[in-house]
Amino acid sequence: MNKLIIIAILFPWLLFSACSRQKKEAASAHTHTSSEKYTCPMHPQVIQEKPGLCPICGMDLVPVKANAAEGEVSLNNEQVSLANIRTLKITVEGFSTTKVLNAKVVTDPEGSEVVSSRFAGRVEKLYVRETGVPVSVGQPLFRVYSEQLQTLQQDYLLQVKQSEAFPQERIYKDLKKAAASRLHLLGVTDVQIRELERANKTSPVITVYSKASGIIRELNISEGGYVTEGSPVIRLENYGSLWVEAELYPSEATSVKEGAPVTVTIDGYPSQTSRINFIAPELNGASQIVTARASLKNPGGMLQPGMQAQVFLSSSIKDAAMKLPLGAVIREEKGAYAWVKKGHNKFAIRTVQTGAEDDRSILVTSGLSSGDEVVVSGAYLLYSEYVLKKGV
Repeated sequence: MNKLIIIAILFPWLLFSACSRQKKEAASAHTHTSSEKYTCPMHPQVIQEKPGLCPICGMDLVPVKANAAEGEVSLNNEQVSLANIRTLKITVEGFSTTKVLNAKVVTDPEGSEVVSSRFAGRVEKLYVRETGVPVSVGQPLFRVYSEQLQTLQQDYLLQVKQSEAFPQERIYKDLKKAAASRLHLLGVTDVQIRELERANKTSPVITVYSKASGIIRELNISEGGYVTEGSPVIRLENYGSLWVEAELYPSEATSVKEGAPVTVTIDGYPSQTSRINFIAPELNGASQIVTARASLKNPGGMLQPGMQAQVFLSSSIKDAAMKLPLGAVIREEKGAYAWVKKGHNKFAIRTVQTGAEDDRSILVTSGLSSGDEVVVSGAYLLYSEYVLKKGV
């Protein structure tokens, strides 16, 4: 009887305790759930306090796992393989930065040749009729009718006859040489003078031959037209040597010196090494750009003026520095980061300070040590996984 009384008294108390414990556990679970955060698998920067849809892509948000070690990410072998994560032990070595300058290929004026008319006359025949045509040394260019030429030919033939009639008289030999010199001044060659002497007959028509090889860039005459003495008739360009002109901003021009080595690349053609041989002393008034120039070899004539090029110019050199590939450093508004391998498939994030960079590498000034095994491929995927798990 006494046992029944004791049970009747204790039962309500036990029931009340059990209910209280269940309420506490439910409240604890609710508190834990309410503190859970949700993020988008594709956009880890999206973090919300409750389930929902990503405002960027519309995917369902997933809970953020916040149970990993601070600043570390652990992956399995399959994840490492899929993310193509590769590491590299960094060392202290030489480092140089490179500026990439826009440039274009232009003609070298030193290879230009201007053919001008040495006498007035009418163009009887034109052997080259369009620009862009290659010509070689000794090739006929045009034929001109000139009464002035005929007069000088008659004078030469007269001096020839007098020197033959009076072979002992030196004056007639000198007059013959003077007459030949006047023909030379009009562009008449020694072969043409000998032919005139052999035929003993004047001709008011003379053929002008090219004295250089090149491409016809300008053609200022036409068949049947007239030319004046000294007027430029044809302009030849020799494309065996060209120039490349690079564009420099005024702030960059102060660090570039004549003689600096450069590498010139043109799409579809082998790169060339050269040196800066000229820097313009003044800005272009319209573009506010300074021009730097280097020479290019063009033995096969493959390069043409007007082509776009890039000039790679070494701007600074350090004898001892730590450098990483550009893809190994993650940069955002809060700073720059790199991933260091800490163990088997375990990676830790490091805040780093960076310095100069070129088109492939970047200088790390602090945050890493020589011998660290740094992730050089897959760093951004690691960072996304870190954000997803940590909710940072």
